[in-house]
Amino acid sequence: MTQPPARGPTAPHGTLYVLNGPNLNLLGVREPHLYGHTTLAQVQAQCHSVAQELGFACDFRQTNHEGVMVDWIHEARDAARAIVINPAGLSFRSIPLLDALKTFDHPIAEVHLTNIHRRDALYQHSLVSLAATGVVAGFGAFGYEMAMRAVARLVAEAARAAPTAVPAAA
Repeated sequence: MTQPPARGPTAPHGTLYVLNGPNLNLLGVREPHLYGHTTLAQVQAQCHSVAQELGFACDFRQTNHEGVMVDWIHEARDAARAIVINPAGLSFRSIPLLDALKTFDHPIAEVHLTNIHRRDALYQHSLVSLAATGVVAGFGAFGYEMAMRAVARLVAEAARAAPTAVPAAA
């Protein structure tokens, strides 16, 4: 489910990584009464559209493997301006994922399709939230767009606040 990010003039603000955890490849099929009928391919298309609108490239990925997700976060340290992550089941038990996210120095938006706080106790405490800048939960697939717009705003605010380089005196 990985599509290469846009390059060049179509991505003036850099790249947003949109990372998806275990079983999200079954979105639209697995427990649609909880997660809806939208497929991950549809989410991906929407994320690419929103990223383009915002002036970012979108590097959209999904894995069922914790170590792969950790590797992608390490890669994002040099390649991404922000991360939007739906860690799925890794949210609740993955210390390695939490530790990897703590090394990322840009905005992180955690996304959950359902409102995890209204779910069974097993699904109510996300470790990932300890590293996330913000959390979007309970809005279905629209949560990805909300998260992307939020991190884009934070990236823009950080860019405006960054000191501009002063030319060296001759």
